[in-house]
Amino acid sequence: MRIAVTGSIATDQLMVFPGRFTDQLVADQLEQVSLSFLIDHLDIRRGGTAGNIAFGFAKVGLSPVLVGAVGQDFAEYRAILDSHGVDTSSIHVSDEKHTARFICTTDEMQNQIASFYTGAMEEAREIELSPIADRVGGFDLVLICPNDPVAMIKHTNECRERGYRFVADVGQQVARMTGDELRQLVDGAHYLFTNEYERSLLLEKTGLSEDEVLGQVDFWMTTLGAAGARLESSGGDVVTVPSVPAKQEVDPTGIGDAFRVGYFAGVSWQVSAERAMQVGGVLATTVLETLGGQDYEVEPDSFVRRFADAYGEDAAAEIKPFIGQAA
Repeated sequence: MRIAVTGSIATDQLMVFPGRFTDQLVADQLEQVSLSFLIDHLDIRRGGTAGNIAFGFAKVGLSPVLVGAVGQDFAEYRAILDSHGVDTSSIHVSDEKHTARFICTTDEMQNQIASFYTGAMEEAREIELSPIADRVGGFDLVLICPNDPVAMIKHTNECRERGYRFVADVGQQVARMTGDELRQLVDGAHYLFTNEYERSLLLEKTGLSEDEVLGQVDFWMTTLGAAGARLESSGGDVVTVPSVPAKQEVDPTGIGDAFRVGYFAGVSWQVSAERAMQVGGVLATTVLETLGGQDYEVEPDSFVRRFADAYGEDAAAEIKPFIGQAA
């Protein structure tokens, strides 16, 4: 399956606050917030939505094409992606700007306060998909992940014009984009991905009803946090799977990306939607138990055992032949 992953490529600066953000907020002073948190731990990791997803695809045996914009400081990150089998040949390198930065602080309740510096990501709007598709022999699927908004719309329009099946994965950009822009991203998508909050905000901004959105896409995946995920289809079918309990919650950064990796890996293996969602569930929990969005391992025997414990032996037997391809 030839998959292009478009979106943000960033360096993550992950910090841990040994307390609760909410304990630092004074109810009658919220209009003038000025807070500084003393941080116990800092980790600098490779990240970005597209970077995480492309890396994850390679970890489960696929060969994704990563499409995005970075700075001159990307060489080390690129070398690691290349070594895992990610195609980085079509990444745009800025002459002037640094690779994007994700700066995130997580408290003991797994709440997060984060900032994102765009940097070179803005130049993703200069990328065209068709030369990349020509180079690799076409695309079976293009993921339109959070990115420079102009680039997201450009890539989406090109997918429609050239007949590439695409995934509208609006993510955090749902808060920034207008209703008209969001409608452009959704219309004609093979898949729409949101979490519950993004789903509500998308409906509010676009003025569309749930039925109207489902009339414009083939499938709508809503991740539900600890409750798992729900897949709705334009035909009316609904599939829901529970999440996999974590042994320890280390860092939530990248768990949504990991769910997408697992789900679309399952799609490429041609297993059922339920099994694909379950693969996503196990992989998401694996990342939750690891610091950073790309520093986890997919050990086939352990993965299959975890899958069996969560979803049953028969279900695990269906995915075992495929997960054995994981690197």
